[in-house]
Amino acid sequence: MELLSNLAEGASVAFTWSALMYCFIGVSLGMVVGVLPGVGPLPAIAMLLPITFYIPQTEAIIMLAGIYYGGQYGGSTASILLNLPGTPAAAVTALEGYPLAQQGRAGVALFMTAIASFVGSFFGILLVGGFAPVLASFALEFGAAEYFSLMILALLGAAAIGGGTFLRSLSMVVLGLLLGIVGQDVTSGQFRFTFGLPYIADGLNIVAVAMGLFGVSEVMATAHRARSGKPQAFGLKSMLPEREDLARSWRSMARGTGIGAGCGILPGAGAAMASFMAYAVERRLSKTPERFGHGAMEGLTAPESANNATAQAAFIPTLTLGVPGDAVMAVMLGALMIHGINPGPGLISDHPDLFWGLVVSFLIGNAMLLVLNIPLIGLWTRLLQIPYAVLYPAILTLICIGVYSINSSTFDIFLVMFFGVVGYGLIRLGFPPAPLVLGFILSPMLEENFRRAMLLARGDWSTFLASPISATFLGLSMTIVMVALVVALRPRATSRCRHQGESRS
Repeated sequence: MELLSNLAEGASVAFTWSALMYCFIGVSLGMVVGVLPGVGPLPAIAMLLPITFYIPQTEAIIMLAGIYYGGQYGGSTASILLNLPGTPAAAVTALEGYPLAQQGRAGVALFMTAIASFVGSFFGILLVGGFAPVLASFALEFGAAEYFSLMILALLGAAAIGGGTFLRSLSMVVLGLLLGIVGQDVTSGQFRFTFGLPYIADGLNIVAVAMGLFGVSEVMATAHRARSGKPQAFGLKSMLPEREDLARSWRSMARGTGIGAGCGILPGAGAAMASFMAYAVERRLSKTPERFGHGAMEGLTAPESANNATAQAAFIPTLTLGVPGDAVMAVMLGALMIHGINPGPGLISDHPDLFWGLVVSFLIGNAMLLVLNIPLIGLWTRLLQIPYAVLYPAILTLICIGVYSINSSTFDIFLVMFFGVVGYGLIRLGFPPAPLVLGFILSPMLEENFRRAMLLARGDWSTFLASPISATFLGLSMTIVMVALVVALRPRATSRCRHQGESRS
């Protein structure tokens, strides 16, 4: 009953004309910047933050939040249609979404991602509204050792989802970890592997790395090919999923939502880790893992529901603990402070109208996004009808504009082209680039939490096994390694037995 009364109080705030207007502006802008490769919600929020000084505090936070989760919806569009992930989380979507588009099922893929995004967001909102204080206290149990073990689990999970062998994927994770330590050391302040270049003193630009590995490399790999297949059909019937698609997806949506919500409440985990972990779980649970990488619908819906659940659940540590989970949440935290609101355990009791109004606005905004996205599917899929001679130069132009807009650095444009060549080489050699991206993202946090845990334990390695949570994560990591080794060695043992049988006969 108390929850219903709180939601009623939030509805009285969220259903005002001004709140509805700013919610619609926020989700619409978020969807647009999500569709544009390389832009993303962070630059949009940063640019619009000064405007919120002249907007009432509740409406301002509702609009900024709408840009954030609206960008999660739109981020899948370029990944599916053009293999251009604007964010690291969207890179996982491209693994299955782009093959579906190549098979002439772009409309179905976009329809299913819209549904998966709504499901993940909806249950993420329920967690925010019903369990925020409980989940926030659970997040406080995580120390440096627990975070380190969780990231080890995520990295090994990324190696498990690679399109090649486990060792090839693991080598990509290691390469990503090495690229992630480029720049200034957080602890000592020393510059590492910068080779005297001031442009990478703060590290390599993640957007440049991701868009080079996935976008530019794809253009290089397919520019010389003739377009094959029949033209796309754009009727409503062609966008609706088949019964088999739905049967494969509903369980994956549920699992992805749970993983995303869990990662959302952990500061620093983020949507990228949630998406990779959800994809890894689906690949391991599938009875036909060979379908993954070739348009598996469950491999598309699980990470989509995970990253949207993370986007909603990420507000839990930000609002109740004052601990931002990522850069976007840090900007949101700054916006709250600018408006005289101090996030923390007392926020719900001190500003119930803001908190519950924000929760109800999440429901409204996600309903708006569902209504906005589905009618636009036909428009987005028409991108595939544009001739390659026009499409690919436009893609490269958008990539350069998006990357340049982040730091106003021409060096980042050269960086994205360099990683485009690297990505093309990896494709030709059969190395999957997706694990590299996650290793690159988690590398600084992995190093920081490892150092912190060892300092607190005074160099005692057993600290990672002393905590039940940390020990559980490490146990799951060892399980992934053992299963991967068994799967890798089984074909060799089978072929050896077959060869011995043939030689005896």
